[in-house]
Amino acid sequence: MCGIIGVIDKRRHLMDGSKIRASLAMMNERGNGEGAGYASYGIYPEFKDAYALHVFFDDVKEDKPALVKELESWGTIFHDEPIPTYEAGIKKVHTPWRFFYLPDTSLAQEPRTTADDMVTELVMRVNTTHKGSLIFSSGKNMGVFKASGWPEQVANFYRIEDYKGYLWLAHNRYPTNTAGWWGGAHPFNLLDWSVVHNGEITSYGTNQRYIESYGYKCTMFTDTEVVAYLVDLLVRKHGLSEKLAIRALAPPFWDEIDEMPPKEQELNRALRLTYGPALMNGPFAICVATSDTLLGFTDRIKLRPLVAGEHGDRLYISSEEAAIRRIEPAIEDVSMPKAGEPVIGRVIA
Repeated sequence: MCGIIGVIDKRRHLMDGSKIRASLAMMNERGNGEGAGYASYGIYPEFKDAYALHVFFDDVKEDKPALVKELESWGTIFHDEPIPTYEAGIKKVHTPWRFFYLPDTSLAQEPRTTADDMVTELVMRVNTTHKGSLIFSSGKNMGVFKASGWPEQVANFYRIEDYKGYLWLAHNRYPTNTAGWWGGAHPFNLLDWSVVHNGEITSYGTNQRYIESYGYKCTMFTDTEVVAYLVDLLVRKHGLSEKLAIRALAPPFWDEIDEMPPKEQELNRALRLTYGPALMNGPFAICVATSDTLLGFTDRIKLRPLVAGEHGDRLYISSEEAAIRRIEPAIEDVSMPKAGEPVIGRVIA
C-alpha cells in the first residue's frame, strides 16, 4: 500500500521540498497517517565534509550527554542543534536533533578502518545500547526527516520546503506487520544510503540473520531497515556495482538463468550461490538513493507498482504516474520497468 517517490537532478540543480511534499500528498490513499518521511541530498553545504547525524531523543536533558560522550570519544562534533520543527498536528514523541561530526580513524581499534566504518559502528552501538537515543540518518550533506503522521503533517512539522537538495526521496507508510512509530517511518538510512519501500520482505528473517553476521544490527522493527544495510554491504563493503547488487537482491529464477548465454549463466549462478541469504522474497518496489545515484527496482514478478520517467536533467521514480506529473506536468513519457530490472539515474556534473 505504501507510496514512494524519488527524483534526481543529474546536474545537481537544487529543488526545494515544496513539490516533493505535494507529490507525496497525491498518494495519501497509500498510507494511514502512521508514518511519512523525506530524504534530501545537498542540504548542508556549510558542513558538506562532516557526517550529519540526525537523532531522535526521548529526553534531551537525560539522553544527550551520554551520546555526546560516545561521539567525542571517537571523533569531533563540529556543531549540534535541534532540528527546527513546527506545530503540525503531530504529537511530539521524540525531539529531533542533528550533529555534524567527523570520526578520528587513528582511534579505530582495527587497522585500515575507514571513517564510514567508524560511523557505521557508532550507529549500531548507539541504537542498541543507548536507551533514549536513535540515530536515524548518518550521511554527508544529506538528511532524513520523518515522523508518525500524514505526508503533509510531517512536511509541515519539519518545514520541508525550507530545504533545497538535488535529490529527494519521500514515503507515505501503511504499516502492516509492525506498529507505526517514528523510527519505523521511511526513509531508512545508513551513511549516504537511503531507502524507501512499498511491500513486504517475506525473507526478512533470513536477510536479518545474514546482515547481522557482518555486524549490522536491526533495531527499527520493520523489514525495510535490512535493505539499507544489504545495499551498504554489497556495494560499499563488497565492491559490487549497484546493478549487480540489485541482481543479487532480486535475481532471476533458476529456469530463467538456464536459458541465458553461458557467460551470463555463470555470473548469475555465482551471484545466487554467493548471496543466497541476501535474496529478498515477497512483493516489493524499492527506491534507493546515495549521494550521486537514484535507483529503483521491484521484486522478480513485480507484485508492487513502479513507474519512471525523465524530463530534462531529472529522473523520476514512483508508485504512481500521477505523483510524478504533480512535480513535472510537462513530462511526456512515463514507463513501467520490467520486474527485477533497475532504473538508474546518476549525476553528471
